[in-house]
Amino acid sequence: MERRSFLAGAAAALALGPAPARAAETVKIRIGVGGKPLLYYLPLTIAERKGYFKEEGVEADINDFGGGARSLQALIGGSVDVVTGAYEHTIRMQAKGQDVRAVCELGRYPAIVIAVRKDLAGTVKSAADLKGRKIGVTAPGSSTALAVQYAMIKAGLKATDAALIGIGGGAGAIAAMKKGEIDAVSHLDPVIAKLEADGDIAVLVDTRTEAGTRALFGGPNPAAVVYTKQDWIEHHAAATQRVVNAFAKSLKWLASATPEEIADTVPPAYHFGDRALYVQAVKNSLESYSRTGISTQEGMASVLDLVRTLDPELQGARIDLAATVEDRFIKRAMG
Repeated sequence: MERRSFLAGAAAALALGPAPARAAETVKIRIGVGGKPLLYYLPLTIAERKGYFKEEGVEADINDFGGGARSLQALIGGSVDVVTGAYEHTIRMQAKGQDVRAVCELGRYPAIVIAVRKDLAGTVKSAADLKGRKIGVTAPGSSTALAVQYAMIKAGLKATDAALIGIGGGAGAIAAMKKGEIDAVSHLDPVIAKLEADGDIAVLVDTRTEAGTRALFGGPNPAAVVYTKQDWIEHHAAATQRVVNAFAKSLKWLASATPEEIADTVPPAYHFGDRALYVQAVKNSLESYSRTGISTQEGMASVLDLVRTLDPELQGARIDLAATVEDRFIKRAMG
């Protein structure tokens, strides 16, 4: 009887064909970010909200640290596995003997705007006039801080000629300007879009476009990337590929999505109570997102020049730009 049951079951199995391959197990990956509502990190939010992480079998545990420098600290300290943060962090870490590599470019232009409080616009007309001022940035040491320091140096000042104040990446950043707690700001959309719409600021530098980026940096300047430690990549190659696949899907979707579709996808809280304004902010920043996920040699060299200008310790350091990226995963993901 048992033999007949077995044979019957085997016959049924043959009739149905081979059993489907078992789905890959979900992997939990801790992702650090410094100001998630900012459009600088929009590809991360899209990957989360469109379900791309889930499609790739990734349970994304996203930790928002309020500033890029803090995300980097979390990676080095081991409390996150992967970071969406500024490309320049990979260069700084190499100089310190830490092998941190970008596995996917998210932003080809920084999309950072440097602006002054409107009532000071008659006095502060360029970066050269920022001496002695209080400048709000997402966090000291973050890309927003470096951009304004670089602009000051190019204008003939020292990086230390102004006080940088961390104001975070959300509503608190807007409040700091409206309350007069800062004189100027180096920040990103939608914070900048809100301050512009309310007439609170006058823009001095705008790197949301290629033209504005070249005006400040002299060329392209990769911004947000997905980076992690090289030893994590080596021990988690399959997980790295899954994460990069999700971000690749996000970049592809952004390349054809309308600002209205994007506004409908992100959490309503990201609109700061004004959906139309958020749509305009997206329009302002859409040009800045990477189309390929791969940073160019010219862009990486531009960032190296930036960090060497700002950090004397890096001026004599030997930096291998090829070792700041690991692009085989994004090339596979993009086909």
